[in-house]
Amino acid sequence: MDLKEFNTFLNKLEENKIFYKLDKIRSEALMVEVVVPGQRWEIEFLDDGTVEIEKFISDKDMYDARELEILFKEFSD
Repeated sequence: MDLKEFNTFLNKLEENKIFYKLDKIRSEALMVEVVVPGQRWEIEFLDDGTVEIEKFISDKDMYDARELEILFKEFSD
């Protein structure tokens, strides 16, 4: 995907009122993070022209503040 196609993609998100933000996690890629109800998409555009998409889909469960303990217990260094 070239820069023009990338910009067209971003314009289409804006035209459709889909929230996104740009990020850079890997040296060889630009990331577009898209948030829609119940989902978050990480769309990476790589230097070689490929596109990788990872979707995070909500289980619709809501948690209270006790869940924060699990966050630190399971994911702290």
